[in-house]
Amino acid sequence: MSLLSWKLHGNGKTISSGEVVSTDERLTWPRTIGVGLQHIAAMFGATFLVPIITGFSPTTTLFFSGIGTILFLIITQNKVPSYLGSSFAFLAPIAAAKAGGGMSAALGGVVVTGVILAVVGLIVRQAGIGWINWMLPPVVTGTIVMVIGLNLAGAAKGNFEKGPIIGVITLASIGIISAASRGFLNRISIFAGLVIGYVVAYIMGDVDTAGITAAKWFAAPSFTSPTFDGKAIVLFLPVVLVLIAENVGHVKAVSAMTGKNLDDQMGAALFADGVATTLAGAGGGSGTTTYAENIGVMAATRVYSTAAYWVAGAGAILLSLSPKFGAVLSSTPVGALGGVGVALFGMIGVLGARIWIEGRVNFADSSNLLIAASALIIGIADMSWTSGDYTFNGIINATLVAIVGYRLLSSIAKARGTSN
Repeated sequence: MSLLSWKLHGNGKTISSGEVVSTDERLTWPRTIGVGLQHIAAMFGATFLVPIITGFSPTTTLFFSGIGTILFLIITQNKVPSYLGSSFAFLAPIAAAKAGGGMSAALGGVVVTGVILAVVGLIVRQAGIGWINWMLPPVVTGTIVMVIGLNLAGAAKGNFEKGPIIGVITLASIGIISAASRGFLNRISIFAGLVIGYVVAYIMGDVDTAGITAAKWFAAPSFTSPTFDGKAIVLFLPVVLVLIAENVGHVKAVSAMTGKNLDDQMGAALFADGVATTLAGAGGGSGTTTYAENIGVMAATRVYSTAAYWVAGAGAILLSLSPKFGAVLSSTPVGALGGVGVALFGMIGVLGARIWIEGRVNFADSSNLLIAASALIIGIADMSWTSGDYTFNGIINATLVAIVGYRLLSSIAKARGTSN
């Protein structure tokens, strides 16, 4: 089958009860485009939050998100439906790298993260996924994800206090929308709350519109070159582990929903995300990851056709060609970002707990308890140490404690017969 050809599912108009539109099938093109637009809407909120929070160009990030999605489909030979949007795992290291070396240094960290992830993908293609499961059991992965979210508590506090009224309105809006809505609106509750906070701030005169007025309606995205600073790069190493876990989880989820064994695509998926992240960092965009938001669209529509993702990727590239659109997003009030940060960073932290629960981590085991507890305190308090020109921040140290500490203590406990 050609890369850009799909079998028509039935009559192309309906999906019978109990059936799904498989990855190598499609509906009629108008319906396929409609599903593709749903995927754009689903990824939109989360993909734009990262550049809004970090100060990256939203349109550039969206451009590389679309390019990355299409590359992902090509590399996985249209077998894994996925949209590659901005990864929240990059928020903390980007903020730290920008503070020390500016945006270009942060982009260098994104590039190196992508290269390492691509290499991991190549290794997985040769050696399989077993070694990753050994290195990253749920107790370790959940802890690292939780640390990455809760380490940002200080950043959320700083933004919130600069505009507390708008922050409260934004946070309350997120909560009400999340509680009162279902389906699509529920999945974009954070972005919808941000929009409400933005509009209220605009009415109050707290939005600087000078940049919006000056921006062009149509133009190519702006590109920024990275620089490579070892002190900044080391901050990004834990992100590789999170991206590995996210990609593996995505492929497994798609396998479960489609009934297809996609284990042979694990390496290709990791390699593809690595290439997409490398390319994004090389041009000024944020790192990418497979998106759970779009899994929700697939589950709701029962359409797993990769054709819809080609539509989504192309649509994202077209949207990225409007600097005025990006300027609107870049002018988001700080208070609204504070409200979003309180919800978003906390949710990332709770996602770590969800990994623990789904992985049935046994905290009656003193080794598991000690590793998770110690890493959380180190990460949340941002306990750092400096060696020469390098500073290892709380996330790095917590990651080392989680990975090395777990393997060391579990090995001792197993040898002594004291593990629960």
